[in-house]
Amino acid sequence: MFETNAPLAERMRPSKLEDLIGQQHLVGENGIIRKAIATGNIPSMILWGPPGVGKTTIANIIANEVRRPFHTISAVSAGVKDVREIIEKAKHGSRAILFIDEIHRFNKSQQDALLGAVEKGVITLIGATTENPSFEVNSALLSRCQVYTLKALEEKELLDLIKQALERDTELKKQRIKIIEHQALLNISGGDARKLLNLLELISESITGEISITDALVIDVAQKRIAVYDKSGEQHYDIISAFIKSIRGSDPNAAVYYLARMIEGGEDVKFIARRMVILASEDIGNANPTALVMATTTFQAVDVIGYPEARIILSQCAVYLASSPKSNASYVAIDTALSVVKETGDLSVPLPIRNAPTKLMKDLNYGKGYQYAHGFEGNFVNMEFLPDKIKGTRFYEPGKNPREEELRNYLKKLWGTKYNY
Repeated sequence: MFETNAPLAERMRPSKLEDLIGQQHLVGENGIIRKAIATGNIPSMILWGPPGVGKTTIANIIANEVRRPFHTISAVSAGVKDVREIIEKAKHGSRAILFIDEIHRFNKSQQDALLGAVEKGVITLIGATTENPSFEVNSALLSRCQVYTLKALEEKELLDLIKQALERDTELKKQRIKIIEHQALLNISGGDARKLLNLLELISESITGEISITDALVIDVAQKRIAVYDKSGEQHYDIISAFIKSIRGSDPNAAVYYLARMIEGGEDVKFIARRMVILASEDIGNANPTALVMATTTFQAVDVIGYPEARIILSQCAVYLASSPKSNASYVAIDTALSVVKETGDLSVPLPIRNAPTKLMKDLNYGKGYQYAHGFEGNFVNMEFLPDKIKGTRFYEPGKNPREEELRNYLKKLWGTKYNY
């Protein structure tokens, strides 16, 4: 049992799967983590998802259920020495579970220190990260782990969490709290269970006696007590969202302001740069292809240089992206194409453009009729590349900007009325 002076989020942390709210695709009746616990065969894993969705809780539950030694460290404050000490202890006992919170903050050498112990089964690694493991976890370590994606909690799950807290927590029950309106609680928490419970506790501490929670009350309390910036999750996603939307909205002044908020709060320099790389393609694209080059170079540069000088490079890139013409045409194109792929399935590739490395394939007319574009005037030949069922489908709609108008005119010249550019 947790002491009553522990934060509500900690007091409410479940110790068994039955009490866990959310992540049923992993811990429900047919969930892969539930099955692993049932067999006692726990693989090393990376739990990837937004803040406050149960990564730490699931790690604790796994250790509790299989009754193994459990070590937990944070990559923010721990180093190779801490990792090696735990591995050494594990060599002299039963197979231990090592939980590393924010594992994406470990550098390559720190992650490499885990490889041997994970591969030999000395420890079972459970890493938690809010960042894409493909970018932030070494490929060698990643290949030795299962990656499980956790989802933001849905509205019903958040409401169930509130109900559970009001019914089970001794301190909250004393105040006879009534939920009159809940939308502000849900909006501010943003699917983050820890943030939701912290806000609920904050309200309970702000008012004595019986409490009727309304949206107005929640907003008032939150505005008075909200943190300036918390890179561990409190405003992490609010500020990066404002930063990205300011760039998308072509406001370099707002972009630099929110960039300063993140820098002052100690935000990971690569986190900021990575988001700008994504934005350069998603929101600018071919309206200014140099934007992606600029953002990628920025990512590479700040990774080498680090703070404090990296702030100058980040600022230059943010201002450039914000001041660039915008287009999401490529982003829309791939999402539209993905929708068609899901709807139509594996359509047959036209025979002329199939690969034909063997005689049998050539006998089946693979590659027959293919016309090599460079053998024609203007390096272009009008032939069909899409499957028959969707031929003539236009996925790419050039944006309304000078650069993509040039592309539109070029494509119109090539394809005439086929794609109706």
